[in-house]
Amino acid sequence: MNSCSFLLRMDYILNVLLLGNFFTLVTTQEGNACLMPVLDANIETVAQKRYFGPGETLVLSCKLGYTSTMGPRRIVCIENGTWTSTKFTCIAKRCPYPYPLSNGELQYEDTVYQSTINYTCHEGYTLSGPKSATCQADGTWSNSVPKCKPVSCGLAPIPKFGLIDYNKIVKGNTTYFGTFGRYKCLPPYVLIGSPHAECTASGNWTKTPECRVVRCPPPENIFNGYMSNNDQRNFNFMETVQYGCNGDFMLEGTFQIVCQKNGDWSEKPSCKAPCSIGINRGRILYNGNKLWIGDFNPNRVFHNDIVSVYCLDKGRKCGYAVSTQCIDGKLKIPDCYEEPSGIDYTFHSGSLPSEIKQC
Repeated sequence: MNSCSFLLRMDYILNVLLLGNFFTLVTTQEGNACLMPVLDANIETVAQKRYFGPGETLVLSCKLGYTSTMGPRRIVCIENGTWTSTKFTCIAKRCPYPYPLSNGELQYEDTVYQSTINYTCHEGYTLSGPKSATCQADGTWSNSVPKCKPVSCGLAPIPKFGLIDYNKIVKGNTTYFGTFGRYKCLPPYVLIGSPHAECTASGNWTKTPECRVVRCPPPENIFNGYMSNNDQRNFNFMETVQYGCNGDFMLEGTFQIVCQKNGDWSEKPSCKAPCSIGINRGRILYNGNKLWIGDFNPNRVFHNDIVSVYCLDKGRKCGYAVSTQCIDGKLKIPDCYEEPSGIDYTFHSGSLPSEIKQC
């Protein structure tokens, strides 16, 4: 046999073998074979085949990070080309609930596999440790809970001639957020500014006050009044002077002034004048008493005092009292008041508005 005939014969044999295998494969696929089942996303199997014959089994297992809950782990290909049923399911593993973060907060939605916790600290604290943790396949967190450490400051600046009292024991040269202090000055120096000190979230202390000597000039007297101290000297911070009024003048305001931090005196009082009642005939109501003006001696009421005169309601023929007030020597008589004549006042006083029926 020549070489050409040999090659043709071998080609024929190869084609026959390939065709035979094709028919065998088609028969296997189109018969009672089972296809690879569609598995839940969290379930896996080691099998790599596409087709399975009757009686073949598949072993099911959970993917990493998941655990089974129920149902048989094996399914069997039966003669009608379907798999036996199973309720095998896999759920994500759960990590323990995290411990709270002192002086901070945790943000997370769940604690199952691949969940994430984010850690943040409150103002004035810095995070020491990882910012986040992830729930791992073995049901543990990837990182332990970090700590929130307070921001540190140095010692509070102390003004010249001053000192500070802290709200807690301070060791070394470091203080921490939440430390407070109160400034004081050595006599005769005066604290100018806020006495309160605080280690802030920025790591700095609040503004430092000053200690200064404060003097006020000699105080001035008030009109129609007098002072308890007429010394012509400078007065120290918090020294006081008292005022009074002459005669029937009334003191309005505080009777005492004080030398303030800014070197000025507090507001001085004033002396307000009394008032006389500007009617010659009639009756008044004063301090709950009805008095004839002729009997009101001396004719004087003090600043802020209330006096009433009587007016006539001509339509209803009745009298009524109208009040007026003494303001620094001035007392306005109401317009409705009509002063009676001398004859009516002397001989017919019973007909005056103050004496008839009141409205």
